[in-house]
Amino acid sequence: MTDDKSLLSRIDELVAEEKELRTRHAAGQITDTDEHARLQALEVELDQCWDLLRQRRAKREYGENPDTAQPRSADTVEGYLN
Repeated sequence: MTDDKSLLSRIDELVAEEKELRTRHAAGQITDTDEHARLQALEVELDQCWDLLRQRRAKREYGENPDTAQPRSADTVEGYLN
């Protein structure tokens, strides 16, 4: 099971990749299409990580076992704003 520290570490990795991707795009090393596709995938995974972290924190706050939190699908976490 994923713990909070692992989730935060993964979030940091994804943010660093996002920054690197934008830098490479600005330098002309990757196309708009490649940047857009990868950024979209990164955003979904980031949303899933943040959602799972929030679930874990809420469970802990209310005396439940945070290890019972489950990752939600991309459709679910991306549909929160709709």
